[in-house]
Amino acid sequence: MTQATILDRDRDTTQLRQQVIEWLSQQVGERRLNHILRVEQMSIDLAKQHNLSVKKAAIAGLMHDLAKNFPPDRLLKMARDRGLEIDIILENNPHLLHAEVGAIVARDEFGIEDEAILSAIGNHTLGRPEMSPLSCAVFLADSLEPGRGDTPELNELRREAQTDLYLGVWRAIDWTIGYLIDRHLPIHPRAVLTRNWALRQARSSIDL
Repeated sequence: MTQATILDRDRDTTQLRQQVIEWLSQQVGERRLNHILRVEQMSIDLAKQHNLSVKKAAIAGLMHDLAKNFPPDRLLKMARDRGLEIDIILENNPHLLHAEVGAIVARDEFGIEDEAILSAIGNHTLGRPEMSPLSCAVFLADSLEPGRGDTPELNELRREAQTDLYLGVWRAIDWTIGYLIDRHLPIHPRAVLTRNWALRQARSSIDL
């Protein structure tokens, strides 16, 4: 039995929020929880800016890291049990699965059935070509929440996210790829595909 009823039945979101925070408090440390709360708030801010569902953005932002502290073997097992695609990069870097596994937890533990929310949770790390504006907002909130830093580059990325979600996703992934390259870390192909998709979308809406 889940801890709360299904979102589509108009549950009390205040009660749901408290249940999620209590659950997270047993799963993650204070630093991670503070990050999650900042992502929740930035997801709300971006939803307001871009005329998206604030309720869905808040829930997805709050739940985006449900599986963040799961050990690698648990992430891999849950992903395999649910038939998620696991390539060699994910096999060797199971932490990248925490987003999609987090969507499983949101459904199983908290009864979330809204596909837009589940997709936003599942796409917040690697993105996905053709992802929804809600997914873009949560992706950007996770990447750019204030705790990430206060550099001129990050502040410019935040301004771009406020201006256009696709421009924000493209530029945020460029920044992340540069970070990974500098540290000789693997780049998942889906991140590159998401970047190229967002670039096309941005170019179609803004004179670049």
